Amino acid sequence: MSEQVKASTAVLVRIEGRVQGVGFRYFVYRNAKSKNLTGWVRNLDDGSVQARFEGSKEDVDYIIKMCNQGPVGSSVKDVQVEVTQPEGKYTDFNFRYE
Repeated sequence: MSEQVKASTAVLVRIEGRVQGVGFRYFVYRNAKSKNLTGWVRNLDDGSVQARFEGSKEDVDYIIKMCNQGPVGSSVKDVQVEVTQPEGKYTDFNFRYE
């Protein structure tokens, strides 16, 4: 009998700096997928990137660290992290275009 693991931690993250046009969303996507996190990542009109991550505290802490680092070519100026309640409605990690 297998039991589905539910997200124990959820955060909404906003990354500012040179984070659009440098592969930042794909960097986040690859790192989130590698940790089996659920949620999404998207560009915002003001030039920042926003993401929602749900998963274990350890894996969410890892992705926040990666957001602070960013890919080669990016320049992260600020990462704002808002801890939220896990919604549990995401089954994968994807891009959002809204």
